[in-house]
Amino acid sequence: MAGKTHDKELPVGKHPLQLYSLGTPNGVKVTILLEELLSLGFNDAEYDAWMIKISDGEQFGSDFVKINPNSKIPALMDHSTNPPTRVFESGAILLYLAEKFGTFLPSDSATRAECLSWLMWQMGSAPYLGGGFGHFYHYAPIKIEYAINRFTMETKRQLDVLDKHLAVNQYICDDEYTIADIAIWPWYGGVLLNRQYDAAEFIDAETYTDAMRWARDIDKREAVKRGRMVNKHRGELDEQLHERHDASDFENKTQDKIIGSKRS
Repeated sequence: MAGKTHDKELPVGKHPLQLYSLGTPNGVKVTILLEELLSLGFNDAEYDAWMIKISDGEQFGSDFVKINPNSKIPALMDHSTNPPTRVFESGAILLYLAEKFGTFLPSDSATRAECLSWLMWQMGSAPYLGGGFGHFYHYAPIKIEYAINRFTMETKRQLDVLDKHLAVNQYICDDEYTIADIAIWPWYGGVLLNRQYDAAEFIDAETYTDAMRWARDIDKREAVKRGRMVNKHRGELDEQLHERHDASDFENKTQDKIIGSKRS
């Protein structure tokens, strides 16, 4: 079903960039990029991140549908423009922000084309990993051997594509860390590092040595660590920052702190 199911006004914070999202791989792409931009000193990349509880159907609220008629997270409003600019689909948001701030997107045409090619590779390939393999292997109430085998083979094929490419490149675009890495890592780094579907052993993750090296390298970045916390709703409480409005929130507003303050 498309369109709104109920009227709901979205909150608007103090920063021009308003992100409505959830800490899924697609949502994490955007928060990682925003934190990377802030770490480089782009103060105009300050943002408010609001959690959209997709399990409660909040993505079908009237205001959210105005930003993304497809009712998927993440969705971004940029109030620094007149009129404000809406951007939906995670890849489009990454490209919009990279162009807006002039970084994490190569400037020469050939490397830019390479970056965008891999960005589109991720957008086209990840549904086989998530909606295919992840669903049938981890979430489906009935284990269908044919479906698991089919999507496992495709996932391993994609990891092999990535591994072979990273055997001769430090990052997706040679030695330059770009939005291609930021798009691909939450999905493929997540499964390699066993953060999704509890499937690393099943897919022989350690055999993809170059992809694993890349996944671990990116995992060490401080901006990536922060980006993974924003709008996160599962896992350790000290890693969950349901809303993000200021850099100090990472120290003061994680769920362990909020729950602790309510108990005291």
